[in-house]
Amino acid sequence: MTTASNLGFPRIGANRELKKALESYWAGTIDRAELESAAAALRKTSWRRQQQAGLEHIPSNDFSYYDQVLDTCAMVGAVPPRYGDLKDYLELDTYFAMARGAQNPATGRDVVAMDMTKWFDTNYHYIVPEFARDQKFTLASTKPLDEFTEAQRLGVRTRPVLLGPVSFLLLGKSKDQGVEPLDLLDDLLPVYEEVLQRLGEAGAEWVQVDEPCLVLDLDDQARAAYERAYRQLSEARASNGGKIKILLTTYFGDITPNLPTVLSLPIDGLHLDLVRAPHQLDKVLEGLPEGMILSAGVVDGRNIWLTDLEATLDRLEGIRDRVGPQRLLVAPSCSMLHVPIDLELETGLDAEIRNWLSFAVEKLDEIAVLARGLREGRQAIADALQDNRRRLESRRASGRVHRPAVKERAAAVGPDDLTRQSPFAERRILQQQNLGLPAFATTTIGSFPQTSEVRAKRAAFRAGKITREEYERFLESEIERNVRFQEEIGIDVLVHGEPERNDMVQYFGEQLTGFIFTEKAWVQSYGSRYVRPPIIYGDVSRPGPMTVRWTSYAASLTDKPVKGMLTGPITMLQWSFVRDDQPRSETARQIALAMRDEVCDLEAANIRVIQIDEPAIREGLPLRRGEWSAYLKWAVECFRLAGCGVRNETQIHTHMCYSEFNDIIEAIGELDADVISIESSRSQMELLEAFASYRYPNEIGPGVYDIHSPRIPSAQEMQDLIAKATQQLAPEQVWVNPDCGLKTRHWEEVRPALENMVTAAKAMRSELAGVGGLAAGRRPASAIERHG
Repeated sequence: MTTASNLGFPRIGANRELKKALESYWAGTIDRAELESAAAALRKTSWRRQQQAGLEHIPSNDFSYYDQVLDTCAMVGAVPPRYGDLKDYLELDTYFAMARGAQNPATGRDVVAMDMTKWFDTNYHYIVPEFARDQKFTLASTKPLDEFTEAQRLGVRTRPVLLGPVSFLLLGKSKDQGVEPLDLLDDLLPVYEEVLQRLGEAGAEWVQVDEPCLVLDLDDQARAAYERAYRQLSEARASNGGKIKILLTTYFGDITPNLPTVLSLPIDGLHLDLVRAPHQLDKVLEGLPEGMILSAGVVDGRNIWLTDLEATLDRLEGIRDRVGPQRLLVAPSCSMLHVPIDLELETGLDAEIRNWLSFAVEKLDEIAVLARGLREGRQAIADALQDNRRRLESRRASGRVHRPAVKERAAAVGPDDLTRQSPFAERRILQQQNLGLPAFATTTIGSFPQTSEVRAKRAAFRAGKITREEYERFLESEIERNVRFQEEIGIDVLVHGEPERNDMVQYFGEQLTGFIFTEKAWVQSYGSRYVRPPIIYGDVSRPGPMTVRWTSYAASLTDKPVKGMLTGPITMLQWSFVRDDQPRSETARQIALAMRDEVCDLEAANIRVIQIDEPAIREGLPLRRGEWSAYLKWAVECFRLAGCGVRNETQIHTHMCYSEFNDIIEAIGELDADVISIESSRSQMELLEAFASYRYPNEIGPGVYDIHSPRIPSAQEMQDLIAKATQQLAPEQVWVNPDCGLKTRHWEEVRPALENMVTAAKAMRSELAGVGGLAAGRRPASAIERHG
């Protein structure tokens, strides 16, 4: 009969238990046994929840201390030599050093973290595997087997999850020229064969093998790699008695361009994301081999809106009638890693809007109800269908969703709203006269450490334990402390440090119409960094200024320029749960207009530098190249709409991080920001190659300090990175800054790191002046002739 299935469950804990355990372990306040105990409790709770909901295919090995791709590195022994040998998965110091770097002055150990980037088009970050010419693979971790047997002992039969061998290689990168990751496939496959064999011997009936790269544009080499890999794994299974079946899992997009390859693979089941790519179903059904199981991903694993059960049941009945009930699994579109855990925890959420939502626990119920409806008929789930119908109609009929004035303003946007007064070369002259900055000007990305005192004061104010006056006096003292620190160490363009802000999206969303916020709806971004994405339920507008008060206060304390700090419209969109009843581009345009109003108010308050952060613009890029141009057109227009309402003298910055920019470098140029700062220290300035080959004309701040690692880089290390940047860029273009905001770091790390950063910039100015590059280290007022 039709089976209820899941692909993955959030691993962080409903009350962020994993975050607390991890950070306590890193701080040395709990030991490894206590960390393991906390992790085991989370796994048990997850398995029990799914079992009690009525699911029959329950995943295991979807838990991770940090990241599932890093877990796969550990499983296959893909540990870069700088970390030493990973004897097993629970050699935690090595595992966490790969993710976060490690620095111990007592032992002299100082290693940088592995590269990190976005997981497809989500806001989840994965650790990028590193491969070398002489790469060796071995089964270094039995984590998939350990967690399967752990669930068995609890009486829960699970379907272990593995990241597939071809996607694992495609998601990595080679450190040696002439070596492509897929060249290593033959050496990698024996490890997967051994894992499958051990799982089969332990009693696993199915293994879920995730191959998300099958939704990408693949070349013939990659398709051949899939064919070779699964043929070899099939032969190995057959030689061991064929005890285990493979469910090949794809998600986030459409597999039809690669469909002939997929349907030729010797697999037992195939999962499709029918939320993101519903149109692929008919073509798959036409060619689905006889006997192959189809897992239908019909419940959205990436958004929080209620599933339309009747419409979804209509689709599922059509599938069942074509393949038969025994060959159909009802599933989420992808792992539920990307949604909050339990709506029941949101006791303070607006009751009307709460009624429209579904988190991971509720999605389990939706899957179970749909599977039951297919097995027993609609009458068996009549009450659930009636309740679902009522809630969907409540949302459609609500007067809170649509605001005609907002729609009219967005529709009236024209070309003049998307263009600065003058080209960059002319603006640059006026900005230099206005700001008077030195060569290799230093700044930070915006936020400073959110100390326990800052968080406690914010919580006390929200709880009514201190007055607004008391809270604002505290914020003023924090801002003044931040300004004085930056003046003391010699930073050139200051920030106020953002002590009043909880999150770079939430802070703005709380002051805009059309947004609503949760209390405990946490989602993992990377490691122990969790976020609570806002929910955009209606039309967006700005009732009044959002940042002018605190930015102006900081500017009043100093003669140096102070940056206004805003989050851009695409990042506001990408890092929210977005309404699904209108195009995303329309919602982004509404947000851009709200941000344009804020930019103009900052300029009117004499803020001469304004940063509009867009770290998510690459993240939003469609996975298929053929869909890029349409997205980039409206994404670039929304950024320009936000920032083009100012005079030439006002310098517009933007910031991007943890993305591959090569493929969209022309669109980045079209943003026409005066200065862009980017993450580049983990990649050792590798990302700058795109800016150099494109001859990017504006100014760039390549990050020289990896803020996602606790290690403190030396001044010489940062100077070497700046020097490396000048091999790709004209010195006149280069700013000096960290990779990202400093909110998550501690002052004990930040102070010396920023002091070293300023020292490195000054050393570079001296070198430049010594060779006659720029008189007295001043930035030239003319255009950058060296780069055309």
